[in-house]
Amino acid sequence: MSDLRPRPRVRSRSRDLVELSGPALSAALGEDSIVVLPTGAIEHHGPHLPLATDWLMADLISRAVVEEAAAGGQDVWLLPPLAYTKSDEHHWAPGTVWLTAETLLRTVVDIGRSVAATPARTLVFYNGHGGNIALLQVALRELRRRFGLRTFLMGTGMVAGDGVNGPDEHGFGVHGGHSETSMILHLRPDLVDMGQARRWIPDHLLDTEYVRFNGGPVHFGWTSDDFGPDGVVGDASGANAAWGAELHATAVRNGVAQLAEIARFRHRPPGGPAA
Repeated sequence: MSDLRPRPRVRSRSRDLVELSGPALSAALGEDSIVVLPTGAIEHHGPHLPLATDWLMADLISRAVVEEAAAGGQDVWLLPPLAYTKSDEHHWAPGTVWLTAETLLRTVVDIGRSVAATPARTLVFYNGHGGNIALLQVALRELRRRFGLRTFLMGTGMVAGDGVNGPDEHGFGVHGGHSETSMILHLRPDLVDMGQARRWIPDHLLDTEYVRFNGGPVHFGWTSDDFGPDGVVGDASGANAAWGAELHATAVRNGVAQLAEIARFRHRPPGGPAA
């Protein structure tokens, strides 16, 4: 006669926070637990890349980082990624789904309030979209001030081609260029159309010294169609999956190390008042 008594369910070792029950979450998380929230975007990325490019990078790379960190003993957990964020620089392009700065700030503050209601005291944004950076930096302080959370912002680490690792993008490889295209060729090659990949560099700006995208002391407002009708800033023509795999491995390695340092970070010295 078969044993029909219910058996306890064995949970997987998933780091997905939402797969836990409420009581299990309360038991699993503690003051030193780190909660990671990926932030991507759904936005125009030219004729060669999917709208989900930044969302895919934030989602898939953060998952690899969290799983590797957890395998090494770190107390880190993953929330589902935010897909719709601040993409108003691509407002003109069909398919872009974006929130205003005010809406996104309220959203991440509300999420932070919810994280603060758990035993965890650390919230990390893992960002895959450059247009979110300034707003998330504001959110770090807002969440710190309002809820006492330790708050941090990490990213995928996409870099412009420098003439050694891919074409020289002269610092203008900021959207849909060599690195992003190579990364998606590694993560989801089925979504990339290299037959549509081109060099989209604003050559008339190459001699600027101060007004620059990356590292320049003078920032400027822009929308992606300011530089041409394709809405891309970069050179995707030589993108390849091998470089994408290297970028992915570097992002995961750096991400694990960054989480380890975040876990040790305290605003006040050891032995001082808790903070």
